[in-house]
Amino acid sequence: MTNGKTVLLVEDDPAIALIIRETLVDECGTFASVGSIAERNAWLADHRPDLIITDVVLPDGDGIDSLPGVGVDPATPVIVLSAQNTLDTAVRATGIGSYDYLPKPFDLEELTASVRAALQRRAEPAAKADAGQADSHGLVGRAPAMQAVYRTIARLASNDLAVLILGESGTGKEVVARAVHATGLRRAGPFVAINMAAIPRELIEAELFGHEKGAFTGAHSRNAGRFEQAAGGTLFLDEIGDMPLEAQTRLLRVLQSNEYSTVGGSQALRADVRVVAATHRDMRTLVADGRFREDLFYRLNVIPVTLPPLRDRRSDIAALVRHFVDAGRHSGLPDRQFAPAAMQMLERHDWPGNVRELGNVVQRLAVLSRDTVVTARDVQAVLHDNIDGVGTAEPADLLARAVDDWARDQMAEGAADGDIHERLEAIVEAALFRRILREVRGNQLEAARRLGINRNTLRKRLGQLDIDPAHP
Repeated sequence: MTNGKTVLLVEDDPAIALIIRETLVDECGTFASVGSIAERNAWLADHRPDLIITDVVLPDGDGIDSLPGVGVDPATPVIVLSAQNTLDTAVRATGIGSYDYLPKPFDLEELTASVRAALQRRAEPAAKADAGQADSHGLVGRAPAMQAVYRTIARLASNDLAVLILGESGTGKEVVARAVHATGLRRAGPFVAINMAAIPRELIEAELFGHEKGAFTGAHSRNAGRFEQAAGGTLFLDEIGDMPLEAQTRLLRVLQSNEYSTVGGSQALRADVRVVAATHRDMRTLVADGRFREDLFYRLNVIPVTLPPLRDRRSDIAALVRHFVDAGRHSGLPDRQFAPAAMQMLERHDWPGNVRELGNVVQRLAVLSRDTVVTARDVQAVLHDNIDGVGTAEPADLLARAVDDWARDQMAEGAADGDIHERLEAIVEAALFRRILREVRGNQLEAARRLGINRNTLRKRLGQLDIDPAHP
């Protein structure tokens, strides 16, 4: 059923244009398709579309940069399609007031839903982003999971909402926080970061809000806190999940009232900041366990951004390697190329330390490799010795990942029904018991105490698992 609306598609690939036409022909009254900027401009000279769908790379120029100034009603929604799936593209799409940005290859159902929503109402003119300042901001990759991140960052450019960045250690949460700042309304202001896990709990409030002279022992002069330092800009609260409860209460009051006072002070100061928080922890579990205030969680979690682990975006590893090589070269490290077998080895690695670990490995390879081309043997040697990379992932995360991999393999091998849990329980218990017994030098009473189980229960399980407590 058509709605009488006119849709213009600007796409130079005939196959893609045909698919989109067949998909959307029933969604509008008139569907027009052109393949270049020149054809688009000629069509727009005689018609007023209700929606424009445009590719970015066209035979005669850039579909985004060339759109402003051709007489299109600023209220006309624009849906941008692009195979150049970078943060730069998403930000530039937002900069022209686009209604939506869909990276190629796109889902036809998602495109149809976006078209329907755009035709139901004309988009409000979006605030212009400074395209001249837009770049990747350190974010590298075109995997679908990263496209979702880019689209969210782009949509944050015209507002000041709080952001909560979630993801495993090493996925690049601070890089995303800086990108949110650099593309947002407060980009001319300061970006100030504080790591909640690195500040002693008794000093957190003074670090955040500042203190007056004499407020506590050692406060010899007034000190500006991070809220004051970040005025007019962005305050990044890293590892927010590690913030003590008493400090959470005061932070909540500040976010509710947009006012705070220094430690030892009485004057109300305005909290003129955008708050971006990040954590590698499961925040909902912390809330359920009473370790994080639920009301503060919802204050911070206005716009969530979830970063994928590197193992879920292996197609980005080659681009990330080149990024780290280039960054290293600018810092004085030798330039390096990677043999195909070396790159394949990097792409197969699980990267428990995520992007941070990959950057560490690439830098070490740049220094340690004897030739300009890094070989698979070079990579194998560094990965085998990459203790630093292993240490960047949380032990609980590594355990959960190991269990996931083991269970996947068991299912692939056709494990018998009713057997998987019992065998996994035996594997985990055996490893746990051996470790505890080694720590307590075979003392079963002390081992049972540390495990929190009855001594007779421990003795029975040791017999079932065939573990000698004297030689675990």
